[in-house]
Amino acid sequence: MAPFCEPLPIINGFKEKVESLTVQGDRIYIGSGSGNLHVYNIDQDEDGYTSELVTTKSLSKKPIEQVGYIKDINSVVALSDSCVTLYPLPDLFPPTPLLQTRKAFSFAVNTTIENVSPDGNVHSFDDVAAAQSTGAPTLVTYLIVGSQRKLVVYSWRDGEAQEVKEASLSHSARVITFLKPTVLCLAYTATEHTLFYLETMSTAELTMPVNVPSSTSAGGYGRSALSGLGGYMTLGLAAKAKPQAVVIGEDVLIPKDNAGIFYGADGKAKQNSLVWNAPPEEIAYVKPYVLSIQSAGTIPASTLDPPVSAPTGPNGFVQAPVLQIQSSITLQPVQHLVLPTASSFSPTLRLLTPSSAAKGPVFAVSTPVDRNAAAVEGSAVWLFRMRTWGEQIDELVEGERYSEALALLESIDGATLPDKASRLSGARFAKIRALNAVAQFKKGDFDGAMNAFIELDINPAKVVALYPEGVSGRLHIPPERCIPLFGGPEPKSTGKPDDPKKRADDRSSSLTRTPSPASSMRSRRRGTLESTLAGVGASSDREDDRISIRGRTKDKGKAVDTFPRSVETLLRYLTDRRPRINGALATLHITNAQSHQFPFLSETSVDELLALPNAPLASLTPEQLTRFAQIVDTALFKAYLIVRPGLLGPLCSLDNWCEVAEVEEVLMEREKFSELVSLYKGRKMHGKALGLLKRRVICPKSLSEKESDIEDRIRPTVSYVQKLGPEYLDQIFEATRWVFEINPDAAFDIFTAELVELPRSKVADFLEEDLDPALCAKYLEYLIGEREETSTLFHDRLAELYLEMAVDGREKRDEDAYDKAYSKFLHFIQTSDIYRVDRLFGLLPSDDMFEAKAVLLGRLGRHESALETYVYRLGDYVKAEEYCKSIYIPDSPTQDIFLSLLKIYLEPSPTAQQKKMQTGLLKPALDLISRQSPRLDTLETLRLLPPLVPAQDVKAFLCDAARAPIFATRVVREMRKGRGEQVGMKLVGLQSRRVRVTDGRICPQCHKRLGNSVIAVHAPRGEVTHYQCREAFANSKRRAEHVH
Repeated sequence: MAPFCEPLPIINGFKEKVESLTVQGDRIYIGSGSGNLHVYNIDQDEDGYTSELVTTKSLSKKPIEQVGYIKDINSVVALSDSCVTLYPLPDLFPPTPLLQTRKAFSFAVNTTIENVSPDGNVHSFDDVAAAQSTGAPTLVTYLIVGSQRKLVVYSWRDGEAQEVKEASLSHSARVITFLKPTVLCLAYTATEHTLFYLETMSTAELTMPVNVPSSTSAGGYGRSALSGLGGYMTLGLAAKAKPQAVVIGEDVLIPKDNAGIFYGADGKAKQNSLVWNAPPEEIAYVKPYVLSIQSAGTIPASTLDPPVSAPTGPNGFVQAPVLQIQSSITLQPVQHLVLPTASSFSPTLRLLTPSSAAKGPVFAVSTPVDRNAAAVEGSAVWLFRMRTWGEQIDELVEGERYSEALALLESIDGATLPDKASRLSGARFAKIRALNAVAQFKKGDFDGAMNAFIELDINPAKVVALYPEGVSGRLHIPPERCIPLFGGPEPKSTGKPDDPKKRADDRSSSLTRTPSPASSMRSRRRGTLESTLAGVGASSDREDDRISIRGRTKDKGKAVDTFPRSVETLLRYLTDRRPRINGALATLHITNAQSHQFPFLSETSVDELLALPNAPLASLTPEQLTRFAQIVDTALFKAYLIVRPGLLGPLCSLDNWCEVAEVEEVLMEREKFSELVSLYKGRKMHGKALGLLKRRVICPKSLSEKESDIEDRIRPTVSYVQKLGPEYLDQIFEATRWVFEINPDAAFDIFTAELVELPRSKVADFLEEDLDPALCAKYLEYLIGEREETSTLFHDRLAELYLEMAVDGREKRDEDAYDKAYSKFLHFIQTSDIYRVDRLFGLLPSDDMFEAKAVLLGRLGRHESALETYVYRLGDYVKAEEYCKSIYIPDSPTQDIFLSLLKIYLEPSPTAQQKKMQTGLLKPALDLISRQSPRLDTLETLRLLPPLVPAQDVKAFLCDAARAPIFATRVVREMRKGRGEQVGMKLVGLQSRRVRVTDGRICPQCHKRLGNSVIAVHAPRGEVTHYQCREAFANSKRRAEHVH
């Protein structure tokens, strides 16, 4: 990838010696060796960049060694003659020399925004805590000047100057850079550096690590490669290195020989490091690239991008300064640029200066090495413009360097991309991350790939398509189509593998392209330049071979099959997707049990399945969700079949969305019949399931099935059919037919399960007409006895079946069948009250089944006819009497039923047959009278008895009649009547008695004369006492009677 465009000259023919350069917005400030400051305005139009001189100001008689800009006070700061001076814009007058900066060597400017948090701490605008601050933000600018053995700190807050601070140093700071708003990195020499903390005004030394990677370990272009070079190149390489330090993100990059070491704000060195072919002359940082100027003779001409005609030595190295561009993400070279004028004369390249805030474009100054040419041509300021982020990312994607594209995309600031504001969820980021996941999958990082697929809500069809056909089925795509499937570039056309010319062309092209970061990191130390270049191409070829999930290790040449591990990872992906998809379907009131109601997966083309969107499940339509569910369950089924066959049973027993057509053949081959039956059942393919069960019963395949009992083989069929609903009645009947032929009892069990409710009338019709009436009768018995069926239809039907079976047995002279059916018929009509009696009575034969007629006549209320049947037709006097007992109820219409039976015995109908039987009915009549005398009317019974019946035969009856309650009641009534009359007469006699009280009558108690006092008469002798003496007299009288 080439992130920068070809350099453009924006200022040509600058005659003065350029000593310093800075860029602020669209202005370039150039400090010359004669003390002049030149200000140029840079414009960009359709034709490119143009520059225009704004002003030239003489600031000093000495060279302007460094120039900068302070935005807070809108002033230019310049270092000249070891003193720092401020020049206000736009007139650069009046100057303000900073007197405390005498003997200055360098300075640095940094502007930031500070805020005060609720706890009183000060945070910079870049800190996370600043977002929680509630105070007003403050614009703070620091100007740090490195003087002789001290550091002078100038600061401004919202344009107001603050107190100047000084800090002593052990050496003089030659380079100053801000690592953080309050942390500085000071470079004393090329090897001595320290950190300075503004908050504490203290320092912390940085220690260079002992083991620093050399260029030979990373690129192979060390100083040994430059042996034989002479002249000024060798002198330039031997020149003393100058101190340098560049801030990259939150770290500072410090060069040491060929390596760049990263340090954090804590002063500790990082593990990673940057490697150059030779010590860089100057370095700069434009996020996310590190730019360095490499001296002539250190960079191979084959690495230039874009290719230009540059002076090249006999060893293939560019004999001119080269701008090397390395990625701070991968730490690998990505581009080498040389000035277009390098072919005509050999220039120097220096003062590498980026725009403010480490952003592009980048500026540099070139000057011819030859003094005469420099005097004639002058210096030139070059602009290195960076390509747009979109172009860089697209190029990385085109080169299948997805991890670098992701890192670059995440490092971009601001709204530099159309979807940058939401890049972590935007289409560009999601697409690149998906492509990177595919690359991870090809390399064997299945877990990382699946994690990305889950987070990105990738269409499951695309994920499954990455696997071999045994897992993906018809979704399978060739490995070379994986990248285009996920939105990547189409595979490039290649020549035949056995074409020697093509291989040679490929090898030569691999030598000329920039080595990829991955291959550069894996390249091994080589002894010569040629072997190094050959290794670059070879490592690239090895990278292209990783296109299969079945990888191989290089250790001892043994093959390692990664396919099982990839399937295990797929299981993790599918088990994550399955409940989420089912949950999304549940919100739409769609369950797994409804899977049979939706079109099969096979009815949708592969292109339509792969075109399903990569989107959150909540945003999908019901049709898309059902397709996802079908894809996931089908793939899960196949994955279980490969690595976990024991889990197939539980999966099949649950409702699922598996596509049966893609797995049934494999299950049949592996004899997974139970699982296949469960799968058929879940998709409501009952015809296929029952067909498979029938084949297993009739034609068993396995040895265990052949040795098993027929009942054990038929039991799964019965259990399956028992769970089918009434909508599958035809399939139930079809299965019952062949089950009945093998085991009638098992066929009957199909309809006695209480799992589902089948239409009883249709089941009864099927059993009677297609199988056996006896089985139908058994089914009706089950309905009436177990299920408490109360419908007249089923009771009538059962009675008629009994009657038909009895008649059929009589016709076939099968007495056992007749007796069995007839006894059931009699028991049914005697115990059931729900059937229609009149209809059943009309079906009875006229010359047979008289007991049934008697029962039905009784149910019709024709009790006398029933008794006549028992007596005259059957001659069964015991049943006749039992019948009377069963219907006798006192004080009801049936209270005279025994008398009716007695009349049948003693007054038979006047038929010839009955007259012959008359003499034989007297004894049962007398037995009835003796046993049931309390229930017979005495007078009517006596009237019915023939006159010649001896009293001895009815003695018991007569005795019972005498003791009958009716007679006892009359006697008691008459006795009570006579007693009442007797008492009444006695009362009248007592009431007619009198006593005479004269003036001389004395009270027997107090012995006083009664006179006109109130008196009391005592019974029964008529004693008369005073009223007040009545109680005393009565008491004394009782005592006297007690004594006697």
